[in-house]
Amino acid sequence: MSTPDTPAPAEPEGHKGHGDRARPGSEPPLKRALGPKLLILFVIGDILGTGIYATTGDVAGKIGGALWLPFAIGFVVALLTAASYVELVGKYPKAAGAALYTQKAFKVPFLTFVVAFMVMCSGLSSASAAARAFSGDYLGEFTDAVPPTLIAILFILALAAINLRGVAESVKANVVLTLVEVSGLAVILAIGAYTVFSGEGEPSRLTQIETGGTGYALLTGVLGATALGFFAFVGFEDSVNMAEETKNPARNFPRAIFIGVGVTGTIYVLVALISSLLVDSETLSGSSGPLLEVVKAGGVDFPPKLFALIALFAVTNSALINIMMASRLCYGMANERILPPTMGKVLSGRRTPWVGIVFVSALAIGLVSTGEIEGLGDTTSFLLLCVFAVVNIAVLVLRRDPVDHHHFRTPTALPVLGALTSLILASPLADRGSDVYVRAGILLVIGIGLWVLNKVVMTAREKSGADAS
Repeated sequence: MSTPDTPAPAEPEGHKGHGDRARPGSEPPLKRALGPKLLILFVIGDILGTGIYATTGDVAGKIGGALWLPFAIGFVVALLTAASYVELVGKYPKAAGAALYTQKAFKVPFLTFVVAFMVMCSGLSSASAAARAFSGDYLGEFTDAVPPTLIAILFILALAAINLRGVAESVKANVVLTLVEVSGLAVILAIGAYTVFSGEGEPSRLTQIETGGTGYALLTGVLGATALGFFAFVGFEDSVNMAEETKNPARNFPRAIFIGVGVTGTIYVLVALISSLLVDSETLSGSSGPLLEVVKAGGVDFPPKLFALIALFAVTNSALINIMMASRLCYGMANERILPPTMGKVLSGRRTPWVGIVFVSALAIGLVSTGEIEGLGDTTSFLLLCVFAVVNIAVLVLRRDPVDHHHFRTPTALPVLGALTSLILASPLADRGSDVYVRAGILLVIGIGLWVLNKVVMTAREKSGADAS
């Protein structure tokens, strides 16, 4: 496998240089359609969604009334790793993301493939969790006549169609859905403000940590709740895979990612505080639509069905972005020869990676039957925490590889702390279910099988070319 020795400098916004022209005999490049404002909304929309709308109750079941604590810790961990991603995407504005950084840092093709495959699987397990959330209690406010699995499959097929139409259409749909889901969280914040000013709620719950013990049990309980809550923060790492479709990524990505993580982290902590203030942890943990319980308990006359509809839009946005990102990752890996070149095929009229979209959508349809939202969400967090540890180390290794254009540089202490916290949350200290490790292990075995198959195919093609010459 080969990678580019030196990435091209980021081109000025609005300039059409060699990055927008197809080389003779190659696939056409992706269209640079994302400006700074659209990118910020894209990052916020990428992070917001399924995690906060659907897993808040599961986190409450692990931590108790101090529901805000795991989200606050997750906020810090996300910022540490986001700083590493910002430095790397500024240096190497390519679509392959973590796979590209791993290859440049360690130059071990097998490790590169494993990282890339884990990122792809994390996106697919996240999309599957969103599909399951879509067919859960929020939809139950309207109907339970259609089997949830069938709803989830049709849901993913609809998102694949949007992605095939084009990145501009997908991102515009993301913007609309982001505004809708933000409005839902604004409702929760408004209910919280009303509760505080009217003296309602139960503040004593905010300090209750119920992990089933003290000492080691307390530590593992908090870490387990944080690891699951971290699922709500995933998404900022996906945005780097849009680097080839962003205008001047070295300039626009730092602001977009830091604003995105900062805004969503603040909202998450506030929503967690309000949820615990109004609803006990037992009630929250028993619902797959926990924020709907908050609306019903808030003492504000807001229609539950309307909020359920908003929540459905929110989880739709999460799935849309994850399917989009996984397909762009396929495209990037194909260009880096980690996956067969067929994965890099671009639809000539729409300039979208159609093979990648079809491939990841098929895998997502398969995953929706492998578990419930908690297990799929925790699988997403576990896979990405492993990747984040590698990325945080890679940013330090790649300090010895300067590039000829300006880019953001994070303080050295941040990637060190990012690697340590990611490894701790990915370890058995995080008290996650064995099904998460089993699911991740099976996915990794599938990935290794694909890597071997790709090596055989590439070797055969090289031999065929040598024989022909």
